[in-house]
Amino acid sequence: MDNQATRSKYLSMLLRHKPEKANLHLDREGWCSVAELFTNTDFKAEELYAIVHSDDKQRYALSADKLKIRANQGHSTSDVRMTFKSVVPPPVLYHGADDGFIEIIFKKGLLPIKRHHVHLSATVDVAEAVGGRRKRGYRVLEVDAARMIADGLKFYISENGVYLADHVPPQYLKEHA
Repeated sequence: MDNQATRSKYLSMLLRHKPEKANLHLDREGWCSVAELFTNTDFKAEELYAIVHSDDKQRYALSADKLKIRANQGHSTSDVRMTFKSVVPPPVLYHGADDGFIEIIFKKGLLPIKRHHVHLSATVDVAEAVGGRRKRGYRVLEVDAARMIADGLKFYISENGVYLADHVPPQYLKEHA
């Protein structure tokens, strides 16, 4: 893994899960002062901007004035409760699920676990890329989003195009062929 990827993972950990590791303060929408980040870490402006702009998954957002930064989704901290735009997603969404949890997923559905939302993708390719990070292997699951919407369940979308749900009950899941 190259240094920029390692630094991006570190930034992600700080902005999504453990801001206290660098004495950072995230507001309700996940924003952190860039000045505070620079003061409490060894990140420099050029490196930070390179990470933000080159991230293939667009994990981060800078405010228009570049004074604040945040992760676009995936927070596990209790202080952050981002507001996302409610959307009607494509009829089928996908999730790369850890093989070790398939049995429980088909009993309880997809749960956010330590995060605030379940993350879903519009394509099999993205679900495979996410699933491919699982150590025990993965399976791609199809989510019947059209039926969920018809049944009154809601979906949201993050700034970087990740579909989010509070929970995906098991009756809306099947394994992708």
